[in-house]
Amino acid sequence: MKLSSRSFAHGQAIPEEFAFGKLADDAPMAFSDNRNPQLSWSELPAQTRSLVLLCIDTEVPTVMADVNQADRSIDINQPRQDFVHWVLIDIPADCREIAAGSCSEGVTSGGKREPAGPAGSRQGINDYTGFMGDGDYYGYDGPCPPWNDERMHRYHFRLYALDLDKLPVAGPRFSAAEVSAAMQGHILASAELSGSYSLNRAVRASG
Repeated sequence: MKLSSRSFAHGQAIPEEFAFGKLADDAPMAFSDNRNPQLSWSELPAQTRSLVLLCIDTEVPTVMADVNQADRSIDINQPRQDFVHWVLIDIPADCREIAAGSCSEGVTSGGKREPAGPAGSRQGINDYTGFMGDGDYYGYDGPCPPWNDERMHRYHFRLYALDLDKLPVAGPRFSAAEVSAAMQGHILASAELSGSYSLNRAVRASG
């Protein structure tokens, strides 16, 4: 099973158009285009009945009081945690691609209510829901790591082939944790594509 993208190469930088936040000339950051990247997959198991797609940043600081504070930086060695950027389930088994910008285009205050997606699919809430605190953020919302973070952030797009037509999670509001629990025992194969992103100018310059 293979997962790839024409929007960025595996292990390389994610372009700003696919991020929630971007560098700005007169401020530490500004809202970006927030488009979902193009994704395509192949070599699925013959028994595949549906697919699940998750996007997770595994480099998020655990001390939130330090985030985006001009008088301090977030140490590269600070312990890290996951931040979910996309939860997409019940993707039909015959679907082979998600076009760039087809599921997200722009930042929506309070979160997208009914984000577009492949026919028959469902989208859960991402972790901007708790971080922004102004509503439920459904579907894809891209990278926006702290601009004072000394660590490059890594974003993992993970695709799972399942032996189920529909994942047994109650909707419309469900999380990545609920999806991960419901998938156990039903995963036929998986594939991953990762990219990097930073809003720290020095970190970005050093690669």
